[in-house]
Amino acid sequence: MHVGVVTVEIEVTDAMTLKDKRQVMRSLLARIRNAFNVSAAEVGHLDAHSLATIGIAAVANEKAYVNGMLEKVVDLIERESRVVLIDYTLEFV
Repeated sequence: MHVGVVTVEIEVTDAMTLKDKRQVMRSLLARIRNAFNVSAAEVGHLDAHSLATIGIAAVANEKAYVNGMLEKVVDLIERESRVVLIDYTLEFV
């Protein structure tokens, strides 16, 4: 069993309030969960209106499969027009 965790730092470019940010985050997290069989949640910068940290975890039998899936999740986030990817880290537990 291989567990992969990716932590993604993003900037929500159009958010002027926490309500704006939460709307974008809710939509993005739902897309990530629906497109991939992963767990995803906002885990940092909860009180900042333009920054967010997302934690995403995946479990599978093969490390290469988990790595590929999490890289695709990062690609999906990069393609999102309402956010800018600042940094991400991928690790295996």
